[in-house]
Amino acid sequence: MSVEKNTRKLDEGIVRDFSSRMSYASYLQLPTLLSAQHPVSRPEHHDEMLFIIQHQTTELWLKLVLHELRSTAAWLRDDDLGSALKGIARVKHIQKTLTEQWSVLATLTPTEYSQFRGFLGHASGFQSSQYRAVEFILGNKNGKMLSVFESDPEAHAMLEQLLNAPSIYDEFLAYLARQGFEVPETVLKRDVTQAHEFTPELLPLFKHIYENAADNWPAYEACEELVDLEDNFQLWRFRHLRTVQRTIGMKSGTGGSSGAAFLQKALELTFFPELFAVRTEIGQ
Repeated sequence: MSVEKNTRKLDEGIVRDFSSRMSYASYLQLPTLLSAQHPVSRPEHHDEMLFIIQHQTTELWLKLVLHELRSTAAWLRDDDLGSALKGIARVKHIQKTLTEQWSVLATLTPTEYSQFRGFLGHASGFQSSQYRAVEFILGNKNGKMLSVFESDPEAHAMLEQLLNAPSIYDEFLAYLARQGFEVPETVLKRDVTQAHEFTPELLPLFKHIYENAADNWPAYEACEELVDLEDNFQLWRFRHLRTVQRTIGMKSGTGGSSGAAFLQKALELTFFPELFAVRTEIGQ
């Protein structure tokens, strides 16, 4: 077989000169993006590149999650439920990608990680401001977390703003109230700087929506989308926990946390407790 027959010819119309045109690389800022991986181990350990890229890509996805959730909150404020649900649907797909990514990091064995872990100092995923921002906008707020970011004014300001803003759940409940559903006034006027706590007074509202789904389809669909969102988040937390356990066992985290034990406790946190509790009430 000749080389020519096994070589795809380029179409005549393909642009080749980018001396004065925007290219794929320049649009995506690839020189900057691809030069942002700087292993600190000495001698440089082969597997540190995996560790860096895993976390950098996670941060890129978290940036998009925040972009979508901020817009979702705004759409709910504007009573645009359709756009809000589209935003949540996109976040759900991102969550699946983030969860699957743990399988790549899980190829890092305990022996391999131990050979460069000491070079990380106190750097830790615990310090991810974007992850904390996602938790805040979904409702798991903790003002004490801000102290971790005092040396990063931009991250601190972002988290402080989200701490003082209504969460996605707050916005959804306010939306339901504007649609004529009976949302307790105490819920609508709660201190949004605090994490949402289980509120039994909300159960009759959600029981009514679920038991009359055909008559309340938009609200019913939104409830189930939020349940999906939390389920996906819990799956991500669980995969994080299991990856940490298989890599460092029960060692403390590099950032000073208790490591796997700290992550285990996170599985007890919930964003939308009434949407799960109402399932016990339905049909009774």
